[in-house]
Formats: sequence, C-alpha cells, structure tokens
Amino acid sequence: MSSKKKQKRKVSEQHHAPDKSVLIFILAMAIFGAIMIYDASVYKANQEPFNNQFHFLIQQLVWLTIGGILGLIVYMIDYRKILKASFPFLIATAILLILVLLVGEEINGSKRWFQFGSLPQIQPAEFAKLAIVMYFSSWFSNKEYSFNKFEDSFKKGFLKNLLPFLAILGAVALLILFEPDLGTAMIICVTAFLMFFLSGKDKAHRLGSFAVIPLAFVLGIIAIALEPYRISRIKTYFDLIFKGQVGDPQGSGYQMQQILIGIGSGGFWGKGFGQSRQRFGYLVENTAFTDSTFAVLLEELGLWGGALLILSWVFFLLRGMKIALSATDKQGQFLATGITVWLTCQAFFNMAANVGLIPLTGIPLPFLTYGGSSTIVTIIAFALLLNVSKYTKNA
Repeated sequence: MSSKKKQKRKVSEQHHAPDKSVLIFILAMAIFGAIMIYDASVYKANQEPFNNQFHFLIQQLVWLTIGGILGLIVYMIDYRKILKASFPFLIATAILLILVLLVGEEINGSKRWFQFGSLPQIQPAEFAKLAIVMYFSSWFSNKEYSFNKFEDSFKKGFLKNLLPFLAILGAVALLILFEPDLGTAMIICVTAFLMFFLSGKDKAHRLGSFAVIPLAFVLGIIAIALEPYRISRIKTYFDLIFKGQVGDPQGSGYQMQQILIGIGSGGFWGKGFGQSRQRFGYLVENTAFTDSTFAVLLEELGLWGGALLILSWVFFLLRGMKIALSATDKQGQFLATGITVWLTCQAFFNMAANVGLIPLTGIPLPFLTYGGSSTIVTIIAFALLLNVSKYTKNA
C-alpha cells in the first residue's frame, strides 16, 4: 500500500472505543445464558455420571473463559489483518469437515464432533460459520471489476462471481449436510446469500442472486427427503400448522408436544425462575439446556420474558447494522453485516422452532445453548464485530 493510500485511510477514519451497547449486550447475554443453562441442566447434572448440579454450569464458564481470551486477542488485532488469514482458515475448516466425516465421533447417527479422550468435543461446523463470513468479507470487498452492458455483466459476472460463489458455498454446505446438520448448513447459506446480494449493484448481479433462491429450495427438499427423521419433523410441523395439533405425540412429535406443554403452562407471567417441570426429563436427552433452552425460559418467565429476549436481539440487529454502515471500508461493512445476520438469524430460527413457527432444527441459541464450539465461535464473532466498531468514518 502506498504512503498516499495510508494517509488517506488515516484521514477518513477515526479510532475509538468499541460500541458500548453491543458490549453490554454481549456481557448481559453471557451472564443470563449461564444462569439459564444452570437452571435447565440441574436435573441432568444431578444424575450419573456427574452427580454435581453445577457440572454443566462449570463447563459453560470454562467455554466462556476460553472464548473470552480468544475474543480479546481477536479484538486487539486490526480486523483487516485478521481477514488476510481468511483463506487459510477456510481451507483448514474444510479439511476438518472432511476429517470429521471420516474419523469423527458418531452420536445418534450423526458425525459432527471430534472426541480426543476425556477432552471436550470439537464441532468443525461451528467454525465453518465464521470461516465463510470472514472469507466472503475479504473476497467481496476486493471485487474491482464492473460491466457497462447487461449482457457482459450476466456472462462474465456468472463466471467471475456467481459460479465461484456457489462452488465454495456449495462445497462447505454439502460437507455439513453429510454429517448430517441441515440447521447449520441453512444458517451458512442464508448469511452467505445476503452477503453475496449486497456485493453487487448491477441488475444482472441481483438477478443472479435471486436465481440462487429456487436452487437452494430444491437442494433443501432433497436434503430433507434423504433423511427420514427430517420428513417426520416436517410432517409434525404441518400437523401443527394446518391441524392445530401435534402429530404422533408419542413418537416424532413428542419433543414439540412437551415444548408446547411447557410454554402453555407458563402463560404470560411464567411459573417463576427455577420452576420449570419440563426440564425434569420431559424434554428429550439434553435439549432442556441445549436446543430448547428458550422453551424452558418461556415456561419460567412467560411471554414477557420471551418478548424481552426477542427485543434484545432486535436491538442487536439494529446496532450491528449501524456498525456495518459506519465502517470505513468494504471489509468492515461485509464483516459486520455477515456476523450480525448470522447471529441474529441463528437466534430467531432457534426461538421460532421452539414456538412451532418453523420445524425443529437443532440450531443453537447464542449464549443460551450449552456447548463449547458454539460458545467460543460466538464470542470470537462478537469480538470481530466490536473490532469493526472501533473504526468509523469521520463526520
């Protein structure tokens, strides 16, 4: 970079403290999430082999600490320097996604985790979310070609833009679908699509962007058809939407039935903190403190508690997009947009699934879902967003 360009960048931006609102949001969610995870996991933690009501809380605090340390390191380094490593990070993540299919730990028919002895599990698909956002932020910000004619834009843009985008996104999403993990693949595709749409302004680019939607829909139908349990979930969802009742309540619809029982018993004000009954083994396996923590929250804190959490995420969405609009360069704009869309979509998909608006997908709710890889990646993503917020345009 020439000295003239360096001087121009110094003049065009100011360096200051990070967005305080987002920082407060992160701290509040981390604390509240740890409390909810403890509350929802007490029943499971008191059983064999744990016999310690604080077991999952302690583990979550460990993840928060590790994520906090890594997040602090990421926050202190200029995000533009971090994005220079986006391609190697994407390649490393793709290799891990391949290896987990070959030698990963199989749990309930899924190969999503690495297990190294007594060490905690690692889920590569969680890191793929961050890798995709970082790589596309770097790539889209460096696009310098433009076309004057619609025909040139359509033909050359397809080769230089749409086709490579679909190849990279498709490869990562396909590896995740093989695990199988439709929810994570869906989050990655939604986030990447919006970033791609914003990367160009000409008509051919936007036409090509919307052409991706029916393709993604067809691939989603195929992915659902290949797994019998997904078909059962879709059928349960349609029964709930069109018949007003959960189909097969003792089988494929059992989880949704128990979720709705808990939510209905909570009402508007809730039963009170720590008074959930559904956490006592009614919500299958460990979902009370993983996929269905929001359902436990609605049972205990009621509609007002759920509404407050939803409004908190709406507030984060607005602040995140403000950070993106205030960023000094395209890298910061794409990075802030990608992170904001990714985390907000993930939160809303989880909450929507827990009230029956969409089929159950197993998508984690940031900070309120117990899990190591998810918690660490979430904190790193927030740290990158705060990093971008440090650099804004001069008035």
